Amino acid sequence: MMDRRNFIRKSAIAGTTALLLPEIVKAALPESRNDRHYLAKGETILFQGDSITDRGRSRKEEDLPNDQRQLGSGYPLFAAANILANNPEKELKIYNRGISGNKVFQLADRWEKDCIALKPDVVSILIGVNDFWHTKTGGYTGTVTTYAVDYNKLIADTLKALPNVKIVILEPFIIQGGSALDSTWESDFAPYRDAAKKVAEDYDLSFVPLQLVFNEALKKASAAYWGPDGVHPSFAGAQLMAQAWSKCIQ
Repeated sequence: MMDRRNFIRKSAIAGTTALLLPEIVKAALPESRNDRHYLAKGETILFQGDSITDRGRSRKEEDLPNDQRQLGSGYPLFAAANILANNPEKELKIYNRGISGNKVFQLADRWEKDCIALKPDVVSILIGVNDFWHTKTGGYTGTVTTYAVDYNKLIADTLKALPNVKIVILEPFIIQGGSALDSTWESDFAPYRDAAKKVAEDYDLSFVPLQLVFNEALKKASAAYWGPDGVHPSFAGAQLMAQAWSKCIQ
């Protein structure tokens, strides 16, 4: 009897959690967007960024689209799972080429191989936390101006090489209360978020305001639940990101 009760209780909790994620995203983002991209048959989706995108993806299988090993264990895996489950007839190809520690200029250094050569129809980019964080801990001397200039050039070069590509800019974010953050992060990192948003606006790109999403999520649970160090999301945080991303791509 107790096993049955435990099963029912756990099932109820799982059901509540499944409902909670969309409600958080709904509270942070508008229901309808005029920049939504509806996937066509045979399209290729590429996720790019730093460790938040990387999340332990296997380099050995990186040329295998839709392979769980090359997608890693973060939001690209959850987003890919949702997209593939909802579009079995479209024969989509999804890749993850995020690399831990990257800043914008390091994306640019490998962009020809890890983006242009794949000829993606959709490129999703999350970059920026290291452009700031490494100025505090890694001896990096770049500024928010460096970040903005490098990001603008990366987007311009991408659109020149792939004029029909759909680009999604994910806002770099922090999860307040995380162990890696100090009191200066909120004010000092905010200009990087603003710069990413301006890049999206200047090129009329889709923008996913992840800071709003995580701020809303923190009303339900602490940073220990969504991303203990304040930078790298937990599984729950990664699924939240995937839900927000799916507002742009379906």
